[in-house]
Amino acid sequence: MKITIICVGKIKEKYWNMAIDEYSKRLSRYVKLEITEVPDEATPDKASAEEEEKIRQKEAERIISKIPERSHVISMEINGKEYDSVGLSKHIDSLGISGKSHIVFIIGGSLGLHSEVSKKAHEKLSFSRLTFPHQLIRVILLEQIYRAYRIMNNEPYHK
Repeated sequence: MKITIICVGKIKEKYWNMAIDEYSKRLSRYVKLEITEVPDEATPDKASAEEEEKIRQKEAERIISKIPERSHVISMEINGKEYDSVGLSKHIDSLGISGKSHIVFIIGGSLGLHSEVSKKAHEKLSFSRLTFPHQLIRVILLEQIYRAYRIMNNEPYHK
């Protein structure tokens, strides 16, 4: 299985990068992982709704250009489906069993995803109704994918 995470923006904080590196290393036992960062747009203070929409549109163009053909696309959105860890593990496993060999997760920038990205997604996933920084969601997503593969392989992991 190949998993690609397409995300907006670079992570500058060392502690986030250390966590991303750690989970990427752990996941390498189970999947071929690729993290693709696309540049974010600067958002001016007190940006109008129109300006924010233009920013989301520019970021969407960059995201969409990176989506591989024949991949199964899952966008991370607050209104997406929520799973518990076992349910997410079963879902990822079922995608593989059904012939999906490449899963792409998309994480938007600070303003979220443009509707064009949502339309490209085969499904939407949410970890919570709470809003999290996109840097933290990247870490949480990697941890949950790692946990899913531990569960799939009947390997111990904390509950």
